[in-house]
Amino acid sequence: MNAYDIIKRPRVSEKSVYGQTENNQYTFEVHPQSNKREIKKAVESLFEVKVVKVNTLNKRGKYRRVGRSQGIAAAWKKAIVTLAEGDQIEGV
Repeated sequence: MNAYDIIKRPRVSEKSVYGQTENNQYTFEVHPQSNKREIKKAVESLFEVKVVKVNTLNKRGKYRRVGRSQGIAAAWKKAIVTLAEGDQIEGV
């Protein structure tokens, strides 16, 4: 897998923006089979920053209902990446 396959998209929420400003942590949706080492290499190569720590968690798919039809939202993997002091990612 290359870096673009591992890092799918940034996740932007109130909590993730707070992590960016206060703790220098960025949140990404990543490939479900990727591990912490692969995520670290991908972020460092894509954004040219130094990664200190990577935390991952698997988000289970939730049941959704729209009118009469119901289904399940896809499960996905989330990575919280802590950058070195002084580094930041622009545009995320």
